[in-house]
Amino acid sequence: MYQLTTHASFDSAHFLSGYEGKCRNLHGHRWKLEVTVSSEELVREGQIRGMIVDFGELKKDVKNLADEFDHCLIIEKGTLKEKTMEVLTEEEFKIIQVDFRPTAENFARYFYERMQKAGYKVSLVKVYETPNNMAGYGE
Repeated sequence: MYQLTTHASFDSAHFLSGYEGKCRNLHGHRWKLEVTVSSEELVREGQIRGMIVDFGELKKDVKNLADEFDHCLIIEKGTLKEKTMEVLTEEEFKIIQVDFRPTAENFARYFYERMQKAGYKVSLVKVYETPNNMAGYGE
């Protein structure tokens, strides 16, 4: 099995609503997104002959995905009071609302699915919240 792996990083804040512990408070991370694509065969013809995919395209797409979440507040929809959302919006903070609790585990699956929709044969996505702590998702 051939594999290619690339990564990109982004800085953002989140909190875990309903969690009993430090992570219930607003805090930030230097997230690292690592994407691995796999294939049993290499492309046989054309520009990318001898490759799984164009490494440059893969790197660009992973970086673009990470850049979407850079320097923002990530929140689970419905977890902040309407008034709080109004104030944050009025202050023009970049807020991304997701349909899931913003854990590393959920982000690993979310990014896996996004890369699959982009046409990649993804085998594994890892999301690091810190250099020593990561969650992965693969099928």
